[in-house]
Amino acid sequence: MHDNQVLTEVLAAAEQRRHHRRAFLRTAGAAAATAGVAGLLASCKDDNNNAYQPTPFPTPTPTVSDADVLNFALNLEYLEAQFYSFAATGAGLPNSQLSGTGTQGTVTGGKLVAFSDQTVAQYAREIAADEAAHVAFLRSALGSSAVAMPSINIDGGASGAFTAAARAAGVVGSTGTFDPYASDENFLLGAFIFEDVGVTAYKGSIASINNKTYVEAAAGIHAAEAYHAGLVRTLLYAKGLQTPTLRTAAGQISDARDSLDGSTDLDQGIVGDSTTSNIVPTDSNGICFSRTPGQVLNIVYLTASSTTSGGFFPSGVNGTVRQSSGV
Repeated sequence: MHDNQVLTEVLAAAEQRRHHRRAFLRTAGAAAATAGVAGLLASCKDDNNNAYQPTPFPTPTPTVSDADVLNFALNLEYLEAQFYSFAATGAGLPNSQLSGTGTQGTVTGGKLVAFSDQTVAQYAREIAADEAAHVAFLRSALGSSAVAMPSINIDGGASGAFTAAARAAGVVGSTGTFDPYASDENFLLGAFIFEDVGVTAYKGSIASINNKTYVEAAAGIHAAEAYHAGLVRTLLYAKGLQTPTLRTAAGQISDARDSLDGSTDLDQGIVGDSTTSNIVPTDSNGICFSRTPGQVLNIVYLTASSTTSGGFFPSGVNGTVRQSSGV
């Protein structure tokens, strides 16, 4: 996706939502009028017409299977695992962990971060190991049904998905670049894009899983992702005390995600009020929110439109669940 298109879509998201609501009302009105005419014509048939035929039941919407849900999660784990693996070790996942159903893609970008803070470096290596383990676990659970790794863009150059995301969020200007491998702080901002999305994706998907064993496994991964997200948010907040622009950038990323995933204002930055942090993004009941697969794909595709590719997945994800919702 071209960067200008990303910027236009994010800035126009609110107008698109208003347009969609108006279009829905018009469509609903037209449907009601059509139903009324159809009923009138049916009641006016004479004896020479064929006998009344009841309207057939609509074709049921195909249900999403447990394997579909886990494969959707696997696509996201490929993305996170490749980003962290390159940042922490300078290399991606082994080839033995990339094959499966669908088209196997390649990774664009990714490199070792020259960490200046060894605490951040150690955290990065731990998270990289966790994400690689998630990929291996999901592939094992799915067996021959596991999808292959799709093409992934984790480049920090001018044409990279990180730069497109940063431009859309206003973290850099319309011609600026954002390299998540350039510094500890940039790495944390890049991780912030993914981790919060992963947490809300797992929380939103668990209710769709029927197999109790899979539910437990998904809940376990969800917990691990929540630990990761909390750690990244904590580090950004702490470093932001010395460098306020970090907290501002995290807030801009949060606002951009909110513009992409729908009309609700759910996403939250890392700052509470003047005396508190906001490490855990919760509602008034202290409960974290969920995202649907379509909303998640809006964010990772970097688009407010309904589509099947873009952003960090230039050719889309593999599997049945691959359409963003559009807002």
